[in-house]
Amino acid sequence: MSVLLTWLINALALLIITYLVPSIHIRSFGTALIVAIVLGLINTFLRPLLVLLTLPVTILTLGLFILVVNALCFWLCASLLKGFEVSGFWSAFFGSILYSIVSWLLSALILGQRNI
Repeated sequence: MSVLLTWLINALALLIITYLVPSIHIRSFGTALIVAIVLGLINTFLRPLLVLLTLPVTILTLGLFILVVNALCFWLCASLLKGFEVSGFWSAFFGSILYSIVSWLLSALILGQRNI
């Protein structure tokens, strides 16, 4: 049950960031549900490989390059799915940061998780 609720929270977070970042567009709530699944799959399978491959750069930048990896995963998801549009890298960069923050806040409010 918590997996379904987390999925809905992530889809809602995606819809919220479309209002915060004007260059990110999602067609409907159904599209947001699909984007949440695909983004979760990308973060599960592809992101660890990217983090491993970019480890030297990440160490040199004291971990800040992880934000670039997150933006690239977010942008990849937008390029794979119709109905989810991100206009450029910086939109993906700020969108991925806001998506993480909004998703965390919604999870804390709805699920009662107070972990940082």
